[in-house]
Amino acid sequence: MNKLISWFRQLDENLVKILLVGFIFLVPLWPKLPIKMINYTYIAIRFDDIYLAILAFVFFVQLLRKKVLINRKFIFPFAFFLLAVISSYLWNSYISKVIEFPHLGLLHTLRRIEYMIMFFIASSVIKTKKDFWQIISFFFFSVLIVVLYGLGQKFLNFPAVQTMNPEYAKGYILYLTPEARISSTFGGHYDLAIYLVLAIPLILSFYFSKKKSTYLYLFIVALLILLYTSSRSSFIAYFVATVAFLLFIKKFKFLIFTLVLTAALMFITGEITKRFLQTFQVRRILIDDRTGAVYIGQKITTKDLPAGSFYVKLKNQSTGDNLDTFRDQVVQDKVDQATLSGELTAKETEKYVATLSANLRPVNTVVSDISFATRLQVEWPRAINAFKKNPLLGTGPSSITEATDGDYFRWLGEFGLLGTIAFLNILFLIIKMIWDSVKKLEIDEKLIGYGFIFSFFALFINASYIDAFEASKVAYTFWTIAGLYIGYYSLKPNIKNQISK
Repeated sequence: MNKLISWFRQLDENLVKILLVGFIFLVPLWPKLPIKMINYTYIAIRFDDIYLAILAFVFFVQLLRKKVLINRKFIFPFAFFLLAVISSYLWNSYISKVIEFPHLGLLHTLRRIEYMIMFFIASSVIKTKKDFWQIISFFFFSVLIVVLYGLGQKFLNFPAVQTMNPEYAKGYILYLTPEARISSTFGGHYDLAIYLVLAIPLILSFYFSKKKSTYLYLFIVALLILLYTSSRSSFIAYFVATVAFLLFIKKFKFLIFTLVLTAALMFITGEITKRFLQTFQVRRILIDDRTGAVYIGQKITTKDLPAGSFYVKLKNQSTGDNLDTFRDQVVQDKVDQATLSGELTAKETEKYVATLSANLRPVNTVVSDISFATRLQVEWPRAINAFKKNPLLGTGPSSITEATDGDYFRWLGEFGLLGTIAFLNILFLIIKMIWDSVKKLEIDEKLIGYGFIFSFFALFINASYIDAFEASKVAYTFWTIAGLYIGYYSLKPNIKNQISK
């Protein structure tokens, strides 16, 4: 009986910690299968939302019972940010009425609370140094499972559940084609890539701190999977942050090894190199002088990234047979469309062909791929216009659709200056606290702290091109890891020294 009572007492003392470990595995590994779709969006209520609700409830109960303690230093910064977000939501839903569907604005507001509460839950469970080492080891084990599943997806036809478009988000089980970019257990290859970019500096920091080869092997496999995602922005974030980290800690020999390894794996995988070469392409295009419409002659395949309509004009404007053929095809397509719609009679066709041909001007250009062009021409201008409408509060959560593909533009467009400054202030305080703490520690513990700082640096680079802080699996992971590190570096020195690694 006494053993049973002791067991229940231990369970009570560590219940939040146990549930947190389960969440660390659940977030990256559980596929994004919907339980209930939300109207007018392809965001869904999923199992991780339910699990987090249970975890949060237990956390607040244990907080009231003083079984866990909240980090008071961060209460006001987080509260100020949430106040800014809620103010933006209320103003734009019920006063300016910019948000067309208030329930979506509320959903996006609650999602940010949902993500960020993990910071307080994670920091609260770190009562000793041993707690930190145990929980972070579970995180690395989850990374290992993710990359192994990614290899299985690439070579053994493991299934995928993706949310890259509204149809996929309904929870279909997909089997990727050989040229498709892998997503492992994530909703898309971009999310997987960001997750790995966040993990790699942490893995390397533990490799140098603990000097165990298992971390080196995990780094190599994680890098391989990152390259198989073919995400250019994530690769740039990885490369810049990793090189900077190794230079900062003066691991020059390992830097050479990393550069050689990266180049070798890029050669083996091949896809990331192709995508970089397709980012900007020299092409001859046709421009309609009357309407400004852009026509680009290209074959759309699953293997090649199509060019977008954003271009920079070059000087040489000579024409060629291929472009003349493409001009004829464009004219014929336009004539066919006009004829089928009843806009042209037979007598008007000849005149229309002559006019259209005269207006189509060949231009030598450098065109961007469709991904970059969409950001420059649609998503980023939309966010900037939203910011201009209300510089203080923005146009509210959900007002500029699910994706802006650039967190900085998204923050300004949705939350305005108030929310953006409040959010950046939280990130600054986290980094500042860790930076100030590591300066007082031994070299092995400094390395771990530096790993987080450069991991954050990589994520911040990635966020310039992708909504990194909005992707659910990435956001959960970031706030959890940040909470663990803040909890660890908030420990009193005597507690740190009592517990061995």
